Amino acid sequence: MPTRVKRAYRYRSYPTDAQAVELSRTFGCVRKVYNMALAARTEAWTLRQERVNYNATSAMLTAWKKTEELAFLNDVSSVPLQQALRHLQAAFTAFFAQRSKYPRFKSRKKSRKSAEYTSSAFRFKDGKLTLAKMAQPLDIVWSRPLPEGAAPSTVTVFQDAAGRWFVSLLVEDPAVQPLPAGGSAVGIDAGLGHLLTLSTGEKIANPRHERRDRARLARAQRNLARKARGDGANRAKARRKVAKVYARITDRRRDHLHKLTTRLVRENQTLVIEDLTVRNMLSNGKLSRAISDAAWSQFRSMLEYKAAWYGREVIAVDRWFPSSKLCSACGTLQKRMPLSVRTWTCGCGTNHDRDVNAAKNLLAAGLAVSACGAGVRPQRESSRTGQSVTKQEVPRREP
Repeated sequence: MPTRVKRAYRYRSYPTDAQAVELSRTFGCVRKVYNMALAARTEAWTLRQERVNYNATSAMLTAWKKTEELAFLNDVSSVPLQQALRHLQAAFTAFFAQRSKYPRFKSRKKSRKSAEYTSSAFRFKDGKLTLAKMAQPLDIVWSRPLPEGAAPSTVTVFQDAAGRWFVSLLVEDPAVQPLPAGGSAVGIDAGLGHLLTLSTGEKIANPRHERRDRARLARAQRNLARKARGDGANRAKARRKVAKVYARITDRRRDHLHKLTTRLVRENQTLVIEDLTVRNMLSNGKLSRAISDAAWSQFRSMLEYKAAWYGREVIAVDRWFPSSKLCSACGTLQKRMPLSVRTWTCGCGTNHDRDVNAAKNLLAAGLAVSACGAGVRPQRESSRTGQSVTKQEVPRREP
């Protein structure tokens, strides 16, 4: 692990009217350049079987700026435009590596409005950030201090659907260091009644952030549905009200998950989770809303990158492992275990809470992986004894 981790610090910003106009113009140019480069690369491959790389699209950008039709690209900083081409190159790299789908065109209404500035396109001095093409620094609410002596290497400015402006500064954080190694390990079972159940028996309540604001969201959406379709001011205002409700839900959920994952990583050396396919589970029409609100994928992502930061280990157990139907005391596998059954008694006389039992089985399977590194297979229904099945370790993601 590197001695220093690059970490993004995000802050609210309140640009002046002139700065907002300049940033909006930059967002539009970034989207235009990205879409044109994507179209050029797609056409070159479709018609001529020719691969166009970043250097070729950079040369195209230079030529585009010299045309009368696209001369407006010269009015904004060139750095965000070059960064858009680099992002497109990264998207194609991920596509050819089969990590993602083919890159898609950016939409004026749906895509996030953002622009990325490298160190040559901004000035950060005495806690004031001034971007290229701007005479005055941005008004930023420094809600938490940057690491002492930090020098941002990249600055990203973006606006969300609710109309809020944000600035994200990427800096090296010397405070992120591996924690002292410990022997504690915990199994984590995700659920809906309780967000998480730990192998220690602790149950973490599900805040249900979306449900708490469901009435407010419904009113805002009904108000939006009554507005005439198009680009009218009233519809735009109603759309922003809906976006503000969603932003409130998202902010609370993210804050809760950050606190929860940080606590789990600090307290445990090994964390064992289940390898859930959330995308497939969302096809369940009765539970899809609750599953989305639980944000299991976001929880796992946070857990993995924080574990990588602090020298912890995250192990994912195969989704077909019958953790709920297996007795954590004697290893007996039950034939059926409907979701309605929350407590049950094994033939050995042990009373089980379904979720706690599952978390204990996940922990045992994860520790088996850590010890022998074997593969993962679901246990057969005919098997009567325990945890001969080991689990698959998920490779750590770099933060």
